[in-house]
Amino acid sequence: MSEFIVVNNVSRLFGPNLSTGEKIATKLGAKVETRSVRAVSDVTFSIRKGETLGLVGESGCGKSTLGRMLAGILPPTSGTVTLDGKPLMERGIKVTTRVQTVFQDPFASLDPRMKVGETVAEGPIAHGLTTKSEARRYVGEWFERVGLDPVWGDRYPHQFSGGQRQRIAIARALAMQPDVLICDEPVASLDVSIQAQIINLFLKLTKDLELTTVFISHDLSVVQHISDRVAVMYLGRIVELGPVAEVFGMPAHPYTSALFDSVPKLVLDADELVHFDTIKGEVPSPLSPPSGCYYHPRCPLASETCQESQPIIQPVSDLRAVACHHFKAQLDIRVND
Repeated sequence: MSEFIVVNNVSRLFGPNLSTGEKIATKLGAKVETRSVRAVSDVTFSIRKGETLGLVGESGCGKSTLGRMLAGILPPTSGTVTLDGKPLMERGIKVTTRVQTVFQDPFASLDPRMKVGETVAEGPIAHGLTTKSEARRYVGEWFERVGLDPVWGDRYPHQFSGGQRQRIAIARALAMQPDVLICDEPVASLDVSIQAQIINLFLKLTKDLELTTVFISHDLSVVQHISDRVAVMYLGRIVELGPVAEVFGMPAHPYTSALFDSVPKLVLDADELVHFDTIKGEVPSPLSPPSGCYYHPRCPLASETCQESQPIIQPVSDLRAVACHHFKAQLDIRVND
């Protein structure tokens, strides 16, 4: 499989959005925060056609921002994102329908004033994938594909359960006949039993429609189950990237190891029913990230080199890479555990 999506040195900065009062206060000498937030910093990777890439990391690490740039919703401040050799955006405007997004909250992403059938049909009609006269049949086919009754197209979003609304959101994305699906926490707001149904639906649709998928989630077990490769983000940077079995089985970055160890694990000990190791320290502010490796203030393997030099992505194996000065020491630790 060749490279299908290529992300090259992509960064995204969010400047201060000052109110009129704050601008006046700044001119008068008041202390107002004017620094930019670097949500994503110099990210480079590629995704092969038909692959599912899991994207994980702590809240605020830049996962959703990166996902929106991959979807063509948000333009990068610098760098490029291409799909099959062509740019997703030109002059800040998305120029392809080949990438679609499924958002976390289906109720917020559906217009409460529109019937769900009209919502699903709106995009395909606008882009010539169907006609107004054929729209009902077209939407019905996609409803059946995601496990919904086609007659429900005349209902409004509030008449459905959370799981049904997410199926509608998936149908809306797939009705645009995309090659790539960006899934931003698509099961986080659902009950556990419904999560399993939606995950199985994603697996079936990905296989049947030959989709390339980016699956963003906090749930590491879901990412491990659904993904071919996983990318781990920390404070706007990808610190480890590789096949799911290798990364989960033997993490090469201290942050990846700590992230996996922080997941609660049930044990059969009457004195201790749940065991997990939290990551020490606080996440640095993206307004003022630390020098060198961003993780060094929390890393047990940190050295002077880590404080002074930002590690570059380097290969661990043919399909795996990590950004860490001491990844060999980390691998040794995991081997001896």
